[in-house]
Amino acid sequence: MRDERFEGGWHVDERCMNCDVARQLAPGLIGEADGRAVVLRQPHGQDEIRQFHAAAHACPTRSVRPPTGRLDAALDPFPLALDDSVYLCGHNSPHNAGANSYLLRRADGTVMMVDTPRWSTSLAARHEALGPVTDVLLTHRDHAAHGRRYADRFGAKLWIHEGDLDAAPDADRVLRGTEPAEIAEGVVAFPLPGHTQGSVLYLADQRYCFSGDSFYWSRTTADIEVADSVTWYSIEELAASLARTAHQLRFEWLLPGHGDRQRLPGDDMTQRLRQLTTRTQELRPRPVDFTAMRW
Repeated sequence: MRDERFEGGWHVDERCMNCDVARQLAPGLIGEADGRAVVLRQPHGQDEIRQFHAAAHACPTRSVRPPTGRLDAALDPFPLALDDSVYLCGHNSPHNAGANSYLLRRADGTVMMVDTPRWSTSLAARHEALGPVTDVLLTHRDHAAHGRRYADRFGAKLWIHEGDLDAAPDADRVLRGTEPAEIAEGVVAFPLPGHTQGSVLYLADQRYCFSGDSFYWSRTTADIEVADSVTWYSIEELAASLARTAHQLRFEWLLPGHGDRQRLPGDDMTQRLRQLTTRTQELRPRPVDFTAMRW
């Protein structure tokens, strides 16, 4: 089904799951109406056309459609460099709730994957082109699909926390308890139960924070937020996790599974995380409501 306002142009079809991915990649071009993504206006110039192609190749339901009706693989920008060490995988998987996934390139040329995009051998080959992938780091159960498949393809170790182990029972490395654990030089796993029982945050080089669904950058509030309307385990546990962990976290890049990415000076992020910890302690359990998300 086409968005009839733009018949013959870029449009979003009825398969849209309103995951916010397209709006992150094409802000001002793709918006939200009636619980789904919609095209706000057609692109002007090559930069905006590239944004549409990024949104289309990331969309988990392939709902963002070009005027021709067919995506051109030659215009696929992924993996997309965010800086010299981190890449956005794109090709978000509907089996991972449409979540973002990332590649973290290390100084020795090896690569870590944080959560996973949709599975395909051609995508795996693109990731391998950046360097040998040594680890697949799962942030929690909702993003565990394809983890084993990618790990086996790469010959990599698959990581998950014991709280969500039933989502990846054949994981090679199991994180336990609530204490931080250095899993590679410069990379620390911080168990953060709350969104799920086994949620984990991965901090790299005191620069990159892969927060899974524990917290994210909200365009609505222009701040770091928790998804209190989509908390599967316990908002009180998430508040306790933040109180226990926030003072140990310093980073410049916030790289969540859902919600926007953001880069700010470390001191700014530290202050915002401290304030988030205080706000989260005031929250109380509520029914899961995807429509209440403050993207």
